[in-house]
Amino acid sequence: MDAPAFPKRWKISAPELIAETFSSRIWKVRREDGSPAIVKALKPFDDVEDELRGEHYLAWRRGEGAVRLLGRDGHRMLLEYAGDTLLSDVLAKEGDNPATAIAAELMGRLFSPTRHPDPPDLQPLRTRFASLFKKAGADRDAGEHSLYIEAAEIADRLLDAPHAVKPLHGDLHHDNILHGARGWLAIDPKGVLGDPGFDAANLFYNPLGRDDLCLDPERIAHMAEIFARTLGQTPAAILDHAIAYGWLSAAWHHEDENAVDENRELSVAGVIRKVRLSF
Repeated sequence: MDAPAFPKRWKISAPELIAETFSSRIWKVRREDGSPAIVKALKPFDDVEDELRGEHYLAWRRGEGAVRLLGRDGHRMLLEYAGDTLLSDVLAKEGDNPATAIAAELMGRLFSPTRHPDPPDLQPLRTRFASLFKKAGADRDAGEHSLYIEAAEIADRLLDAPHAVKPLHGDLHHDNILHGARGWLAIDPKGVLGDPGFDAANLFYNPLGRDDLCLDPERIAHMAEIFARTLGQTPAAILDHAIAYGWLSAAWHHEDENAVDENRELSVAGVIRKVRLSF
């Protein structure tokens, strides 16, 4: 692929394509001072608004707990280089508990007080749960007594009485947390507005490919305790968020007709549901 032409004002050079997904191309570049940076170039796709809301979130965080947004040009972002070490690397080398502690510490930084007003155009958390409510409604109309219906009721209760309403990363997991020159930073936010418990939920389902961990009741209980202390909530509330998130993720996979990943999310959510009974 030919190297793209980036805005001259960015003063970057030596672009190297390091990743390509359905939604974007990721280039590693060199800044004028020789330091590395990242260019994220969005493709036209259905959920591009997710990425644009994430841009607003990064601008608002101003580098506290997340990568700095260094520049923007249409659907392209110039971003701070977060580093080479993923949180999943720490988990593989040092174990799950150190990785969970790092995730909790970073979460605390992402929710640290700021004098800046909330960013515009964040997605309300209730809107993000639309697919779960749609699936639960379809099951109800079909006369099915599915767990999607139960999960939708949990989500509805959480949304009606949030512990707090704050800007959320929206997709925090082990491969979106990296270590570099400024320590641990989050990348690739979605830009959501709602209860901070939602940002803890996805971590219960990650890393992907480690169902030995994700299906472990002791791990689930430990994470609930750690994240509850971080966010000032109860372990039961954190587990409720994890249950609601799991069935939401399964509903997304159901819409995509991806039965394998739908069933995987349902399996993890089912174990979380059982652990919740002990709190």
